[in-house]
Amino acid sequence: MNYQQILEEIYLQSKSLPIIGNIATTIPELANVNPDKFGICLTTIDGKEFSVGDSNEKFSIQSVSKALSVTLAFSHLGEKIWERVGVEPSGNPFNSLVQLEYEKGIPRNPFINAGALVIADMLVSCLENPKEEFLHFIREISGCDTINYNLKVAQSEKDTGFRNAALTNFLKSFGNINNDVDKVLDFYFHQCSVEMTCKELADAFFFLANEGISKNGKQILTSSQAKRINALMQTCGFYDESGEFTYKVGLPGKSGIGGGIAAVLPKQFSVATWNPRLNEKGNSELGMYALEQLTTKTGMSIF
Repeated sequence: MNYQQILEEIYLQSKSLPIIGNIATTIPELANVNPDKFGICLTTIDGKEFSVGDSNEKFSIQSVSKALSVTLAFSHLGEKIWERVGVEPSGNPFNSLVQLEYEKGIPRNPFINAGALVIADMLVSCLENPKEEFLHFIREISGCDTINYNLKVAQSEKDTGFRNAALTNFLKSFGNINNDVDKVLDFYFHQCSVEMTCKELADAFFFLANEGISKNGKQILTSSQAKRINALMQTCGFYDESGEFTYKVGLPGKSGIGGGIAAVLPKQFSVATWNPRLNEKGNSELGMYALEQLTTKTGMSIF
């Protein structure tokens, strides 16, 4: 498979598309990014890398980080994490409070904000230095020790994070947050502010394409656990557009409002895209197009 040629074709095709989607403004610092940036990087299971565009430029991964935080919690706590967060698609906006009320404080899945906040609470409980250890984990699985938090983005999230604060307090009222609310929110805002390139993201998600083993050969999850994370990404990774992504693309993946998407084809490759223009569901319009073209041109998906 000539992946480089395919990525270049997709990149050129994207240039002829009408400009659609809008950059995220809910976190003011994200609005400062050039909306025309676009990159793709694909890493095959045998370690070969192919890339086009702005694939080596760092961006805030935002909710893409939720797949990594739940992985870290899963590796520490095992199946116990599913006692406090579900594994079902939400069918509602990622920051909804309504669903949380009638389901008595148990979030539908770890990728909506309420679920990610419960996972953050678990990590604050089980890690001695949560922010440092989470960053170390991401550096380890990506093989890059220069990955860091964007402190301006983290502060911007804190300054405007009223709904996340409401969600955390609401979860606390149901007994599903064990730690101090401000401490959980601080970890969560930093988690979402992590800056990575498409190349680093593709490398970080490699273990989910490789039965739980990272690119540098470390067992991050068991093959069974990796399968479960992939299943969650397939059904819940794109908020209330997960069905659309499954229908058009057919890969497990996770998006973020920074414009990034990471996806995997188990036993074949991991891939990451980035363009900051989002559709109304909060997913990168161009990133979804690129991944749809990738599975169409290669004829490769999980289906």
